[in-house]
Amino acid sequence: MLKLAVLVSGGGTNLQALIDQIEQKELTNASIEVVISSNPKAYALERAKQYGIPVESISKKEYEFREDFNEALLALLDRYQVDLIVLAGCLLIIPDIIVKKYKNRIINIHPSLIPAFCGDGFYGIKVHEEVLARGVKVTGATVHFVDEGTDTGPIVLQKAVNVKEEDTPESLQKRVMEQAEWVILPEAVRLIAENRLIIKDHKVSIIGGL
Repeated sequence: MLKLAVLVSGGGTNLQALIDQIEQKELTNASIEVVISSNPKAYALERAKQYGIPVESISKKEYEFREDFNEALLALLDRYQVDLIVLAGCLLIIPDIIVKKYKNRIINIHPSLIPAFCGDGFYGIKVHEEVLARGVKVTGATVHFVDEGTDTGPIVLQKAVNVKEEDTPESLQKRVMEQAEWVILPEAVRLIAENRLIIKDHKVSIIGGL
């Protein structure tokens, strides 16, 4: 059984997608051990509580020094003895000490087709605003492993979503979540739980294909 820590900052819709797959027995070899939020008021914590999932909140504001916060977050993750850290709408920059200790054991869902519209400053609704401003015809979502860069880790899965002429940032965000994010995040967890991923030369190969 793959033990997950899901890190969140907001509403937790991607967390819900994971919970739904587990509840519906579609994702049978993974369990959410803890949901950790950088925002103590995040609705994602309420979602977790409804299913009896342990919750924790930890904020940089509680610590005078960044290094102390980094150590506290690492200790929190270690306490739950998780196998995989899932960043599901988490706005925290994951400290290098955690990236190094959990190398190839942290995944993130990003609301674009990396390498387009990613990196510093590209998160949440801002991504979709830029997509529309640029006039691209196809966007989507990406699940990737987390490394020391911003959205630069090896890509696990991607799913495309067509952009419509009448789209607003909000309508596009909703469709990308429904058609891409909520599909490929649970699938990526499933592939990892089944030990079907090989990372070599910064690329991910899927054993047996999709």
